[in-house]
Amino acid sequence: MLTGRPVHGGDERLTQRGLRHALDKTTDLADRELKVPLHYYRDPKITEIEESQILRRVPLAIVPSAQVAAANDYVVRSVLGDSLLVTRDRTGTSHVFLNYCRHRGAIPACGSGNASRFVCPYHAWTYRNTGELFTVPGKAGFDSMDTKDYGLVELPSEERHGFIWAVLTADASIDLDAHLGDFGAELAAWDYESYGYHKEREFASEVSWKGALEAFAEGYHFPYVHGASLIGQNTLANTMVYDEFGKHHRICFPFTWITNVDTDATASREPVANMGIVYWVYPNLILANSPVGVEIIDMLPDGDPVRCTVRHSWMGRIPATNDAMMAAYDDVFEAVHAAVRDEDFAMLPQCGKGVTHGQHDHMLIGRNEIGVQHMIRIFAHELGVALG
Repeated sequence: MLTGRPVHGGDERLTQRGLRHALDKTTDLADRELKVPLHYYRDPKITEIEESQILRRVPLAIVPSAQVAAANDYVVRSVLGDSLLVTRDRTGTSHVFLNYCRHRGAIPACGSGNASRFVCPYHAWTYRNTGELFTVPGKAGFDSMDTKDYGLVELPSEERHGFIWAVLTADASIDLDAHLGDFGAELAAWDYESYGYHKEREFASEVSWKGALEAFAEGYHFPYVHGASLIGQNTLANTMVYDEFGKHHRICFPFTWITNVDTDATASREPVANMGIVYWVYPNLILANSPVGVEIIDMLPDGDPVRCTVRHSWMGRIPATNDAMMAAYDDVFEAVHAAVRDEDFAMLPQCGKGVTHGQHDHMLIGRNEIGVQHMIRIFAHELGVALG
């Protein structure tokens, strides 16, 4: 297997590898094709195990730090059906809470904004953004209660590399260093904490969440699915530089102009100027880096083996400081979101139907789909699924 190295602005080795593939019309390849049984995607028992033993047991990137940048900022988002309240308290410390009142279970917070307290809409129990129960109307009815015992349930979390990570099991622990390993240095090199959060969209799709992830792990489909958009026009098809970082990976998709590096001494050698650099952060996150920003795409199962939720957001490498920059970033996001929603996820439900109704024994993943193979092998090992 290839060994990953951190990307730095002056590191030309990735660019040189991409250039060699572009000139030779080659790509990084797996050792052989991979046979994947259809039940890997469609078995409800496997989906249950994925949620209980993987997705609720490992650190997930819940939101970018920039989405709650200021003291008392907060945002609510749903993850695997759980309402999560992410806050930044007045000291700058981030928290991830289950967004359920400890009285009768109603939801104290909604949307996003800036607030130091949250009031449950049912009986007005009030919580600080550090989780403590602050006030209880009609206190005489709860005169034996110690309010210190009834704060919001906090999930184990860490803030690192521009994201707030959490484990969705309250009595679990979190060890982000163990989860990321050497990949942590790769993420740190991008300095995502300095980026500016722009916007997001969420939608559901009739395809396995694992199948959805695979769409971002190969460039084989680019000319067929993205032929009318900038991805298909500006990126070399079926060409990639691939590196693994344990359970995570990096794929660099060379742009058509990478050959300028071979002929123009003034051309930038910086990897991100010459290739789209896409990460899989195990288990569910895609980070697609460009010269101007990063797409953040997380995919999760949605109650059915062939249904998933997709959260697509974008951060600018330079935070927007005026209306003109905001408008320019709007244009960038609309373009990349259209490619994801109207191209990738216009095709992927067909794959969902194929694995649901197919009567063939297996699917065949090519040597040129090395990133897809990596995803499947990692999950299959965790799930005990035999591959051919």
